[in-house]
Amino acid sequence: MARYKPIHQGVKLLAVDFDRQILPGTFEYALRHLVDNELDLEGFHQRYKNDVQGAAAFDPAVLLKIILLAYSRGIISSRKIEAACRENMLFMAVSGDSQPHFTTLAAFIANAGELIAKLFAQVLLICDRQGLIGKEMFAIDGVKLPSNASKEKSGTRADFLRQAERMEKAAAKIIDKHQQADA
Repeated sequence: MARYKPIHQGVKLLAVDFDRQILPGTFEYALRHLVDNELDLEGFHQRYKNDVQGAAAFDPAVLLKIILLAYSRGIISSRKIEAACRENMLFMAVSGDSQPHFTTLAAFIANAGELIAKLFAQVLLICDRQGLIGKEMFAIDGVKLPSNASKEKSGTRADFLRQAERMEKAAAKIIDKHQQADA
């Protein structure tokens, strides 16, 4: 009779370092850095008034990271986002193993949709401040690409502000789709 290696099906404790799950250079790493260090989340923090009474709330930065990571993966249903927080190691690492209920996620989107849409404008401004928008040369992986666009045709600051407004509207549409998917 053939002999096979044993299969372990019992309890096994595995040590997981969430910081090592998010690798530098990935979207998740940039998302975590952006939300934790660059974005102004004061509008979110002002909504919570449970310092003396009430249950502890999920940090809005954590909920925002979860939702933005889900959107980047094409997940717009609160129930699917909740499942990802339970089952996907990357979501666990980004959220610090927070596992918000789908109703918490849906309420966050419903109540903070306008604030989330305004964050997209902050992201554009951060990219502009870091020199990622409106330069004369565009390069991918160090390769210079020729361009036929002149500096005059690239746009002005007013064009940039109009583009930021369009991005806010697009973000609001995504949030509306999320709310419709939850309904």
